Amino acid sequence: MQLCPFFFKFAIHKHNYFNPQAMNELTFIQNNIEKWEHVEIMTKDLSQETPDDIADAYSDVTADLAFAYTHYPSSRITMYLNNLAAVLHNAIYRNKRERRSRLITFWTHEVPATMYAERCHLLASFVVFCISVLIGVASQLAEPDFCRIILGDGYVEQTLQNISNGTPMAVYDGGAESTMFLGITINNIGVAFRIFAFGLMSSLFSALLLLYNGIMLGCFETFFAQHGLLGESMLAVFLHGTLEISAIIVAGAAGLAIGNSWLFPGTYSRFYAFRQGAKRGLKIVVGTVPVFIVAGFVEGYITRHTEIADGLRLGFILLSLAFVLGYYVVLPWFQNRKSSFVNH
Repeated sequence: MQLCPFFFKFAIHKHNYFNPQAMNELTFIQNNIEKWEHVEIMTKDLSQETPDDIADAYSDVTADLAFAYTHYPSSRITMYLNNLAAVLHNAIYRNKRERRSRLITFWTHEVPATMYAERCHLLASFVVFCISVLIGVASQLAEPDFCRIILGDGYVEQTLQNISNGTPMAVYDGGAESTMFLGITINNIGVAFRIFAFGLMSSLFSALLLLYNGIMLGCFETFFAQHGLLGESMLAVFLHGTLEISAIIVAGAAGLAIGNSWLFPGTYSRFYAFRQGAKRGLKIVVGTVPVFIVAGFVEGYITRHTEIADGLRLGFILLSLAFVLGYYVVLPWFQNRKSSFVNH
């Protein structure tokens, strides 16, 4: 690339301020230089960018290039934008040839790369959820009827009846397996997208939904602990809940990402930062859908079978935990480290 946006920052001071055309070009540069700097940073390692992000950048740059060709055909800014557009065009052409593998790379590369970029939001979501679980535990211990507020009188009474009948986990055996699977999966995916959507208003609203879900879990488990059934409850709930709860925490990261993007835009315009945050957040929440499907299947078809040996259930819980940590934490870190090593 022949010119760098930083050159134009210097060149601003060299313009003839009494030349109207120069003033117009100066305004054009000042209004767009931040965006061009971001795109140029992207072009340094396009392997880390998604096809959608590259296409959006190409669209923005070519629109600016068309304007520059029309108004400043001999300007160095036009030459710069032409070179920038050429780099992005080559990347898009290369992506078209790789489109067949896009579905695979979305899960193997794009989601992990986005999770690494939003690792701080993932940590924040995890912390908020853990604190809310502790609030639920403390509240239930302080007031045994707290569960009625969170879970509802009907649910509590039914569970108490199940406990007295010697089937404390009968709530998971309350309907046809396929019906429960579909209902639970749709509900959980809806929760994830609501957490994400609430981030459109503010990351605070996403945090509040995380807070509610965490309090509900803490209250639920403490309720069973108060009846001497903590072990059975943990095995039953976390058989599907390891995936389900983890996916909710990940969705929380998506909500925090989009909410904080426009609250704290940094050096970018608020709209541009919001658009980028929305793309990353949506990619994260879409990445949780298969996890919710598997969790819904386990809850609908397997959790009800409490006669399964405790060792097998614990083994499945540990495998689920290993997958969550591996996919959402270790793989993103490993891919970023590998990319950094290659670049150096």
